[in-house]
Amino acid sequence: MHTLTRTATTEMEVTSIRLERELKERLKELAGNQGYQALIRDILWKYVQHKSGDRIHPSTDIRASIPATAQKEEYCAITGQLIQPQESMLLGLTTYGDLIPLSINSLPK
Repeated sequence: MHTLTRTATTEMEVTSIRLERELKERLKELAGNQGYQALIRDILWKYVQHKSGDRIHPSTDIRASIPATAQKEEYCAITGQLIQPQESMLLGLTTYGDLIPLSINSLPK
């Protein structure tokens, strides 16, 4: 899992969240040596970036691509390049299961 640069835990605010015991145990299993709290932070940061449109994906995140035509202005999720309406583009399926807009030349051949 890609890790983002973070603030030292001593500088973070403490927030309480209630999790089902089974969920907490599954998160611990998935996190391994990373620790489940760090995993939760990574997941929440990715969610915030995804929802705010800030995320630039590395091309290694793309599992498959589908040819498409833009219906409105889009920004390539790899390069940030503007894709105009009616311009050919790709829809990329990420390792996280999201479909994201890609410019035609954004993926390696």
